[in-house]
Amino acid sequence: MMVYKPETMTIIDTSAALAQFCRRMSSAPFVTVDTEFMRENTFWPHLCLVQVAGPEEAVAIDPLADGIDLAPLYALMQDPGVLKVFHAARQDVEIFFHQSGAVPAPLFDTQVAAMVCGFGEQAGYETLAVQLAKASIDKSSRFTDWARRPLTERQVQYALSDVTHLRVIYDKLSRRLAKSGRESWLGEEMAILNDPKTYAQAPEDAWRRIRTRTANPRFLGHLKALAAWREAEAQRRDVPRSRVLRDEALLEIASHPPRNAEELARVRGLSRSLAEGRQGGEILAALAAAAPLPAADLQQVERDAPLPRGLGPLIELMKVLLKMKCEANDVAQKLVASSADLERIAADDHADVPALHGWRREIFGEDALALKHGQLALAAEGRRIKLVSLDAAAAAD
Repeated sequence: MMVYKPETMTIIDTSAALAQFCRRMSSAPFVTVDTEFMRENTFWPHLCLVQVAGPEEAVAIDPLADGIDLAPLYALMQDPGVLKVFHAARQDVEIFFHQSGAVPAPLFDTQVAAMVCGFGEQAGYETLAVQLAKASIDKSSRFTDWARRPLTERQVQYALSDVTHLRVIYDKLSRRLAKSGRESWLGEEMAILNDPKTYAQAPEDAWRRIRTRTANPRFLGHLKALAAWREAEAQRRDVPRSRVLRDEALLEIASHPPRNAEELARVRGLSRSLAEGRQGGEILAALAAAAPLPAADLQQVERDAPLPRGLGPLIELMKVLLKMKCEANDVAQKLVASSADLERIAADDHADVPALHGWRREIFGEDALALKHGQLALAAEGRRIKLVSLDAAAAAD
């Protein structure tokens, strides 16, 4: 186990100091990374602080410092010789992707690693800090305003604790992974986090986030066009989507497309000034140019439609199987399959869900399909559930 030297805790607020620190870190085998950001009133995360720790030092980098050049930090995030360790990496990685245009690589996410190592569904940082680093986290600065300057010593200490304890957590989890031979399991998950498509905010795909039970191609075509316009407008103005147009209004307009500004102004939640202004004109233009949703996209909507009758009991059996297999393999159920995944497997042997690919198929997917087709049964044996091969039982008879 690594022994970490007491680090000098420093705030970096100049380009020269940042460049020097990143040069030092370029020879480190890994760095732990975390960010503090604000997003309540913006579309894009507003980066307020970046915490980075190597084996011997930890710093808080102030991206709001006047004139600071973050290029050395972005270069470090792309250095193939330095592993970047995050906890619950997706939001932090999204920030780096948006700021620099590239995904930090290579990556190690301790939250995912903890689920692979059997720490349960909610492998929170505080839980891992207590169990693996034997440390407690001071929560007093959790809801601080990270955009306000100057930062207090308590705020900085709190922020840095998110990367100092992470070093020990990473060290212990990586050893457990090596011992269990599950590095490849984690590798599959890191491939998803390393894919830029994971963080893309393409306006043409924005409609997929809006919940609707209607599979009418014309309605969905209108919804797709409206959602794309709203997404582009929110990105351009850097405001939350709801500040541009709420989902309820979007669905109402798609259901009953107005033909002019007068009809648009009657939509609940829209002002006359918006309907008669630039935004109203763009909404009407988007509707006029909209085409019915193509068949390829419509298939995705239809897969989300209510399940055929009679699958409920099978899905419940699959839930028991999932719990059993995950307990036997000491891995979190959430990482293997969701309830929606089980529903899709029950309805389709070839469902494109993670549980039917890679290591998940090995420990669960194959048995789920065997259970579905009557080749496998679940039976109680005292306090435990066991699997019974019906093919073997039939052969014995």
